[in-house]
Amino acid sequence: MEFGLITASLLAVVFFHGFCSSEKAPNYSFMHQATTAPETSYYDYIIIGGGTAGCPLAATLSQNYSVLLLERGGSPYGNPNITNLSAFGSALSDLSPTSPSQRFISEDGVINARARVLGGGSCLNAGFYSRAGTKYVNRVGWDGKLVNESYIWVENKVAFQPPVKQWQSAVRDGLVESGVVPYNGFTYDHINGTKVGGTIFDANGSRHTAADLLEYANPSGVTVLLHASVHKILFNTKGVARPVARGVVFRDALGKKHKAYLKKGEMNEVIVSSGALGSPQMLMLSGVGPAAQLKAHNITVVLDQPNIGQGMSDNPMNAIFVPSPVPVEVSLIQVVGITHFGSYIEAASGENFAGHETQSDYGMFSPKMGQLSTVPPKQRTPEALEKAINAMSELDDAAFRGGFIIEKIMGPISTGHLELRTRNPNDNPSVTFNYFKQPEDLQRCVNGLKVIENIIESKSFSKFRYDTLSIPALLNLTASAPVNLLPRHDNVSVSLEQFCKDTVMTIWHYHGGCQVGRVVDQDYKVIGIGKLRVIDGSTFSYSPGTNPQATVMMLGRYMGVRILNERLAKEESY
Repeated sequence: MEFGLITASLLAVVFFHGFCSSEKAPNYSFMHQATTAPETSYYDYIIIGGGTAGCPLAATLSQNYSVLLLERGGSPYGNPNITNLSAFGSALSDLSPTSPSQRFISEDGVINARARVLGGGSCLNAGFYSRAGTKYVNRVGWDGKLVNESYIWVENKVAFQPPVKQWQSAVRDGLVESGVVPYNGFTYDHINGTKVGGTIFDANGSRHTAADLLEYANPSGVTVLLHASVHKILFNTKGVARPVARGVVFRDALGKKHKAYLKKGEMNEVIVSSGALGSPQMLMLSGVGPAAQLKAHNITVVLDQPNIGQGMSDNPMNAIFVPSPVPVEVSLIQVVGITHFGSYIEAASGENFAGHETQSDYGMFSPKMGQLSTVPPKQRTPEALEKAINAMSELDDAAFRGGFIIEKIMGPISTGHLELRTRNPNDNPSVTFNYFKQPEDLQRCVNGLKVIENIIESKSFSKFRYDTLSIPALLNLTASAPVNLLPRHDNVSVSLEQFCKDTVMTIWHYHGGCQVGRVVDQDYKVIGIGKLRVIDGSTFSYSPGTNPQATVMMLGRYMGVRILNERLAKEESY
């Protein structure tokens, strides 16, 4: 008993203070190109996906065990399109094969992106950092104390208080004036009312991503391979009561095949952390999924699991662009109004939004990116893009001066599904989100837009709007931008319901596909399979808080500690 207490105390010190031998980003000695990997290797844990959950998970497990972290993309370090706040949007509009962002368009006709870089979506997003609410934590059955400790562990590396300047202050005060109260000041916590949240951009405007959490890793316990594209999980199926994961097959940037196996040990595992698109896709490519769909792609069925790829959701976002008569600061998401009716109000701003003085892609207005672009997606030929960029370069700076006030709905309630298109893991699967299929989601959007209208008309915001531009004019101005592939309706300002449907965009918070209770159990173990877990946003039935990245990073840490504690308890019982 005394030995157990001493061991537990030592483990706690390791968990929450880390090894002295940890390394600083970006100079990780354990990070390599997959081309350097041996043909065959062995580890205690193999993690597929070095994203928002995979990095903190690998860092934690490496304290006591050997971990292989496989990332299909490259390093985020040294890429100014990732690092610099002023370049936000540039990575999203980069459609090259080496881009950290991989474009996909849902079957709903909404342009979206998935990460292809170490650090995952934390390398591409607008940086907002906000925890899940207490009710959410209780509902999903997490240990509140460990959740809090895990958030703090993340925040010590990547979260900061943003500098709230004039435009964001005007939105904040407009929210309070519009009745989104109380004002809760700066906090990471999810509380009804208006608040200033955290950001992963530091005071210098430099982004800190989930890859920075590898600073906590034991350098001798982890191997990170970049440009390592996992093609399938390997299973033992003979002489066992149920299939058991035993390793993976991956290819490097030159196409060479490598195999990584689990070392002997009943508690060693393969863990999938490839995101809401990647995790269900990986399971299906490995033979775990709806049997009919797998057979249609000539994939040998390891386990018929019809729930994989189901329950896909994306929080619909709708924005109103407000041109400003005066210059505004460049800002990403800093302020949020958490309403009582299930809509979140956020804002972003900037003269030459995303810094078009130094780039030719125009950030959110980019003809290439899709969000608030001037070139419809089906017409984005190289010639059309060049013509649009040339035309935009001749516009007066005032045309880009202003900001977006956006609303996104909590949940959402509406769900869709994901299916394979091909057997190539680098190809996007087909995904349908069914935006606003449930009437309650649509009503939340309408209610959120009404709050935005009140903010725009508030005394607090008056400095940043033209008196000559009415609310209907602003709605029609925003709706005229081809933000998605959906058909347009005339004069959408007459119907906020129609405006919601016509101008729906993503805010990159899609989730589902491997949900707890349907595909994985409460310990994130894949139901019906041994030695296999899924730990990432694909397990969510509901998006946590206003923005999920804080909770996904927390979950990686949380489950890493849980897994280490399980092993410690098991070993002590022998």
